[in-house]
Amino acid sequence: MKKVLILTTSTGQGHNQAATSVAESFKNAGYEITKLDFLAKNSKFLNDIIVMAYEISAAKFPRTYGLFYNLTDNKYINNFLKIIFFMTRKKVSKVIDEIRPDIIIATHSINISVISDLKKQGLKTPFILVVTDFKAHYLYVDSCVDAYITGSNYTKQSLMNRTVSPNKIYPIGIPISNRFYTEVTSADTLKDDEYFNILLMGGSLGLNTIFKVLKELLKNPKKLRITVVCGKNNHLKNKLVKYCQENNFTNKKLHILGFTQDISYLMDYCDIIVSKPGGLTVTESIVKNIPLVIPFAIPGQESENIDFLTTEGYSIYIKDLNKINDTVNRLIDNPDELINLRLKLKELSSTYSLTKIVDIANDLISNK
Repeated sequence: MKKVLILTTSTGQGHNQAATSVAESFKNAGYEITKLDFLAKNSKFLNDIIVMAYEISAAKFPRTYGLFYNLTDNKYINNFLKIIFFMTRKKVSKVIDEIRPDIIIATHSINISVISDLKKQGLKTPFILVVTDFKAHYLYVDSCVDAYITGSNYTKQSLMNRTVSPNKIYPIGIPISNRFYTEVTSADTLKDDEYFNILLMGGSLGLNTIFKVLKELLKNPKKLRITVVCGKNNHLKNKLVKYCQENNFTNKKLHILGFTQDISYLMDYCDIIVSKPGGLTVTESIVKNIPLVIPFAIPGQESENIDFLTTEGYSIYIKDLNKINDTVNRLIDNPDELINLRLKLKELSSTYSLTKIVDIANDLISNK
């Protein structure tokens, strides 16, 4: 039985979700799976610093996070991280020696700082890196990577612009749960045609900007059914529930949820998704062919995701949050625009595959 080692890191749940999806694909192909959060299992100190710094800066100080993202977007960043992860690299090397995987796959770019030097020291195991956003930061760029999995040709070009060989890049979609491909709810029997259905999300952190967006949507005179997913932010959920209980809203149906595993079902039920453009959320909306309206984003990779989505005409970005109802009403009054967006998403999603990564891995193993 072939073995795969999947490396991830918990800066946001997207990387872990991608790792779970990859594991599912390889398990179905008969591989023995080992999934490792290489920081959490090998350096609690570094893990706490990096994960907490990400969560706090992204949720509370997004401009600071964006500035840091841009400052580190240079070709020297990986050399710097190799110093920081010296001890972690030794521990991961021990795991590799014990498991002896046929292929190593990472769903977070900082794994390069571990694998690169191991490759230089003689590690022959092929290494696949999943790019979980639509433009590649310099953290993703290193000669140790044998293959890149990307979400689009736009991402492929961004890697090529940074000297990565096109032969190494496979734009087959960011890995997401198989449920988004296979579970399709017949929502037509559930929907009330009088109401326009909106799914409002903010990622696993449940950003507080959701509250501002919801208040604007509730001012809309049209009939809206709004489902809000607050993620793990219980404070936000309680705040929204209290606000909705204290006010009466005409022509509105409201559902306030916390963390849920039913995003695939909720997407089938909605006409549009209003959310920040995280890589996995975007991919899920593409696979479901549900247009994404973006009223906010974390500066950095999500701003770059907006560049991709708007340049290619896949999503609508709203610069002024106070004008979100203008966009919503335009889509309600012009259903052809909504249909055209869906068709563009369907065309892009037709290039996606959850199984091709296994074929790529098998080829790399055969040619090792």
